[in-house]
Amino acid sequence: MSSEDVSPSTFITVADGTDDPPPLVRGSVNRLLVWVFPANLVLFLLWGSIPGLLLPHQLELLDPARKVADLGIVTSVGAFGAMVVAPIIGQISDRTRSRYGRRAPWIVVGALAGTLAAIGLACAHDLLAVAIAWPLVQIFYNIAQGPLTTILPDRIPRRRRGVFAAVAGIGGMSGSLLGSVVGAVMYDNLAVGYVVFAVTALTVLILFVVFNPDHSSTDMRIQPFRIADFLNAFWVNPVAHPDFFWAFLGRLLLFTGYFLIQGYQLYLLSDYLHLPNPQKAVPVIGFIALVGIIISTVISGPASDRVGRRKPFVFCSSIVMGLAAILPWAWPTLTSWFIMTGILGLGFGMYAAVDQALMADVLPSAQSFGKDLGVINIAATLPQTIAPAIAGAIVLTFGFAGLFPFSIALSLLGAASVWAIRSVR
Repeated sequence: MSSEDVSPSTFITVADGTDDPPPLVRGSVNRLLVWVFPANLVLFLLWGSIPGLLLPHQLELLDPARKVADLGIVTSVGAFGAMVVAPIIGQISDRTRSRYGRRAPWIVVGALAGTLAAIGLACAHDLLAVAIAWPLVQIFYNIAQGPLTTILPDRIPRRRRGVFAAVAGIGGMSGSLLGSVVGAVMYDNLAVGYVVFAVTALTVLILFVVFNPDHSSTDMRIQPFRIADFLNAFWVNPVAHPDFFWAFLGRLLLFTGYFLIQGYQLYLLSDYLHLPNPQKAVPVIGFIALVGIIISTVISGPASDRVGRRKPFVFCSSIVMGLAAILPWAWPTLTSWFIMTGILGLGFGMYAAVDQALMADVLPSAQSFGKDLGVINIAATLPQTIAPAIAGAIVLTFGFAGLFPFSIALSLLGAASVWAIRSVR
């Protein structure tokens, strides 16, 4: 289908991911490329600063003796809310009629509501208030982030999608790193940090919508909504599609093992490595991880295409990430943590570069690509829900050192799951 020959309403009705969208309302793809970088950067500033630095410190100030359990509760509830809202807001935005298009209203609503929730988090002075405010922050900003990611198939021609995805990804990685740096600066000024990050995100996302208008969706035809169709989107038969099951399980195990350590990094630095000012090490750790991720991503993706194999890369990355956790377990120093971080970055970058191609290779049917990729994404988001609770139980039972063998075991099991896939080399 030619983008010049199709109206926006027809594109919404009949196109799929192989079709080019209609021409942009105003401006060029290059301008959209310029704007998608700061839009992703400001969102990941939040994710890079709050859950890893500001939120743990806030809970530590409220009750030092219960900080581990409290962090597990608060982050689990928040991650669960973010996981559930993503497919819901996706379906709602798909069906939104608006003169501003399907996505723009939700980007603005999510950013505005997220800002108000972040201000509420800044004013929270007890565990209950934090446990309400932080999940709302995650839910509302995911309401903005979900439609933002859908800009790619909505507006970008196929020949430019790789560049667009790369720019968005670099914006996200840069935001995570910068978030840890600025978060460390705001460590002793929590309320100011929350407000600064939130207002910055709101401002940039509104400017993104204003300078990159979408086609009106007021003439869009909407199919009847069926609750059964929505619920079925979360299920793929593991007996009928075993390779899909093994790919899902491999990702689920690896990400759970990864977040066991990453979710408690601040407390591990302070209570396990006994650093007097752990927040000062976080920006350095983030930079080391980013360098490793970029290096391995640039190398691994093209290499897997060149040799025509996916499984060895994903398998090896899982092994590398698992074994990296041995270092601080056996040698609990900041130096070993830096080395582990670099190795984790190399492994995670290798995984991220090839995993998407592997997942695409095992999707059961072209008729259900969107549904199946949504299910696969749960394997990345669900660990953020369950890992903090699991990690909290492990720490309370075995101490902080107990996190490492569990993380290693889950990563190795994830590697074994990937090797069980039969239809992909």
